[in-house]
Amino acid sequence: MLIIENLTKVYDNGFKALDNVSFEVPDGQFVALIGLSGSGKSTLLRCINRLIEPTSGRIIWNGLDVTAISDEEIRYLRRRIGFIFQQFNLVKRSSVMDNVLAGRLGYTNPIFSLLNYFSSEDRAKALANLQRVGIGDQAFKRASELSGGQQQRVAIARALMQDPELMLADEPVASLDPATSHGVMKYLEGLNKEDDLTVLCSLHFLSLARTYADRVIALKDGKLEFDGGPDEIDNERFKEIYGEDAVEVGIS
Repeated sequence: MLIIENLTKVYDNGFKALDNVSFEVPDGQFVALIGLSGSGKSTLLRCINRLIEPTSGRIIWNGLDVTAISDEEIRYLRRRIGFIFQQFNLVKRSSVMDNVLAGRLGYTNPIFSLLNYFSSEDRAKALANLQRVGIGDQAFKRASELSGGQQQRVAIARALMQDPELMLADEPVASLDPATSHGVMKYLEGLNKEDDLTVLCSLHFLSLARTYADRVIALKDGKLEFDGGPDEIDNERFKEIYGEDAVEVGIS
C-alpha cells in the first residue's frame, strides 16, 4: 500500500508544485497521473522515491515513512522502486547491456560497479529482461544506435533489474509516436498484470489512461482534481482538468 498524506512541495523560487495532495494506492493497481505540464505530476513521482524532498506531508509505503528515512535507507528504498524517465536517462555511448546492468548498482559492491564487474547471474538476468521487452538482439549495440521506442524499452529492462515492487514512470511515452507509445504502454501493462507490480504512470493523454489504467488521478495547479475510474471522465470533467479550451479529441 502506498499512502500519500497531505503532500506539499514548494520550490525555492516560491512555486507550489504540490498543494496538500492525499490518496492511497493498493498493491497491484495501475494508476495514471494526468494533467497539464506543470500540474505537479513529475514532482509527485520524484517525491515518492525522494529524488525531490517534500516540503511537508508524508509518504507511507508498505508501512515505511519514506519522508522520515535516512540517506542510507533511501539507497535501499530505491532498490525496490523502479523509475522510468521521459528522456530515457541512458548512457548513450555505452552498450545496451551496460545500461541495463546499471539497474543492479544498488545491489553491487561500489568498487565492482566502477570496474563494470557484474556476475554471470546479473548478465543473464539483463539479457532475459531485454528479451522480455523484445530487444534481446540489441544487447551489444550502443544505446545511441537505437530508436526512441527501443531506448525506452532499455530503460524498462534496466528498472526490472532492481526487482522492483513499485514502478514509477514519468511521461514514458511523451517523446514517442502514437504506435510506439502503445508498444511501451503494453509492456508496462504486462508488468502490472503478469507480475502484479504496482504502477504509477504520468501521462498527457487521457486516451492512453483509459486504455491501460485501472484508475486515474488528475492534478491541476498542484491540487488533486480528480480520482476515479478512467470512464468517469466525461467532457465536463475533462475541461475541469485541462481547461475550457482543451481539445475534446483528447478524451476519445
